[in-house]
Amino acid sequence: MNDDQLLRYSRHILLDDIGIEGQQRLLDAHALVIGAGGLGSPVALYLGSGGVGRLTIVDHDRVDVTNLQRQIAHDLARVGTPKARSAARSIAAINPDVQVDARVMRADAALLDELVPQVDVVLDCTDNFNTRHLVNAACVRYGKPLVSGAAIGFDGQVSVYDTRRDDAPCYACLFPAEATFEEVACATMGVFAPLVGIVGTVQAAEALKLLAGAGRSLAGRLLMLDGRTMEWNDIRLQRQPECTVCGHRRGSARAPAR
Repeated sequence: MNDDQLLRYSRHILLDDIGIEGQQRLLDAHALVIGAGGLGSPVALYLGSGGVGRLTIVDHDRVDVTNLQRQIAHDLARVGTPKARSAARSIAAINPDVQVDARVMRADAALLDELVPQVDVVLDCTDNFNTRHLVNAACVRYGKPLVSGAAIGFDGQVSVYDTRRDDAPCYACLFPAEATFEEVACATMGVFAPLVGIVGTVQAAEALKLLAGAGRSLAGRLLMLDGRTMEWNDIRLQRQPECTVCGHRRGSARAPAR
């Protein structure tokens, strides 16, 4: 770590739970952010400003004027620009030392098989169940921790799915792929602008903790937020032995409880 980095990250380094060693782990880390919209915006900005050395951002969409109510990584001058590249520009304006790989494409199974093995943590900032299940399956397959968030209307949720731990569930333990869930979108249901910022910021915090080795992650817990009352509910989760995604992988990869 050079003198400029010691100054830039001094407020992290002052924290006993991070310090120089934790910050160096962040600088050496590689995070995959899937989705550069409402959740992905604060995630990308905080991971970049916090000093994660490499970020890969995947999003096939372009900035639309309706996004600007909540997607803080973009601005009016970038309407029509791919969101992944717009987010990369915003990160560069804050911290040009971060290496950002902007992928303007959908996160399909083939792309996930290419990218997930290369990274240390995956952040799911998407808005549809199909992609979430593809991301979850890839994280289980390659033993990578997944930080997942969702927000619609005034309701948000966030958790960490880390099947390197024997007791921790995957996303499919809670939301089985074969189950039927109502698919909702911001375009039809609306979303309270600060809600995605709250959830995305919690996602970024969980990823930074995992990478720096600080604190205890949300693995095995689901936080649910009612934005109308600002009340959080904390639900304990368990791995489901019959889960078709992670049930057969018990004990195949392990991580310390954090």
